[in-house]
Amino acid sequence: MKLRLNNHYFILRHGQTIHQEKEKDFIYNWPDKPPTKLTRKGINQIKKAAKKLKSQKIDLIYSSDIYRTRQTAGIVAKKLGIRVNFDKRLRDINLGIYHGRLKKDFYQDFLLSAKRFSQKPKRGESWNDVAKRLLDFLKEIDKRNKNKRILIVSHGDPLWLFQGLVKKWSKKRLIKEVSTDNYIKTGELRKI
Repeated sequence: MKLRLNNHYFILRHGQTIHQEKEKDFIYNWPDKPPTKLTRKGINQIKKAAKKLKSQKIDLIYSSDIYRTRQTAGIVAKKLGIRVNFDKRLRDINLGIYHGRLKKDFYQDFLLSAKRFSQKPKRGESWNDVAKRLLDFLKEIDKRNKNKRILIVSHGDPLWLFQGLVKKWSKKRLIKEVSTDNYIKTGELRKI
């Protein structure tokens, strides 16, 4: 698939939450009940990213509508003086029946392999499902805008897949990225 982009994209993963700090063994509830807030460290991560973004002359911000990303985008928007556009297509992957359960249960049933592009948990999504909604989003906003600097605020898997779409990575390359230290970290900002 050929993607000719009319804009410049930046991605920002939400700041650290309690799930990255204290509840590392559990998969958060879907979609966000109760809402997961940023920790003090997470807020500071985003304030640092916002300072970096100030010099990038961002024109537009699009964000997942989940609380932790709304909070992240709000900090950045306040610093940059622009409003945020929220879009459900930027939400994190839906892991279906595994939400609220131990991560080890999910990873035991869904090994880190190319099969996860097509396999999905009951009432959940595969990586292909997430990539499809991201591609729909990307085509729509790229067609609507020209020569803009656009910030996307989202979650780990969607941003990893979004970067793969923009850079035209193969599934093999995507698996390599997700299984190494190159996977986007909380509060991390990247220009793609």
